[in-house]
Amino acid sequence: MINQEKKIIAFCCNWCGYAAADLAGTRRLQYPCDVRIIRVMCSGMVHPEFVVEALTNGADGVMVVGCHIGECHYIDGNVKAADRYDMIVELMEDLGFEKERFGLYWISAVEAETFADAVEEMSEAIEIL
Repeated sequence: MINQEKKIIAFCCNWCGYAAADLAGTRRLQYPCDVRIIRVMCSGMVHPEFVVEALTNGADGVMVVGCHIGECHYIDGNVKAADRYDMIVELMEDLGFEKERFGLYWISAVEAETFADAVEEMSEAIEIL
């Protein structure tokens, strides 16, 4: 049996998600290496097409990591991301993808451990599928 590496795309907001990922690296925290981080200015900028395109082009899962609700640097970008969640899941299911392949996480810049845990959680969910 061939051990294939999973591919998880993580769209991380510049101010919190990406900073948490950077801090996790600085602290040398262990988390699965199957995540590919894409820095976006805000989680609200992640269009549903980006999620679907990632999955149709070979990603096993997609994460969107943004600031906690109420703490967005762009006022309500993360609320927009949260509002898109159901639409993204419905679109994925229409295209034959399991909803577990998508995760939405609220992580602040100082929560490196939470970021590592989120990647681990996503990786385990993909492994089960």
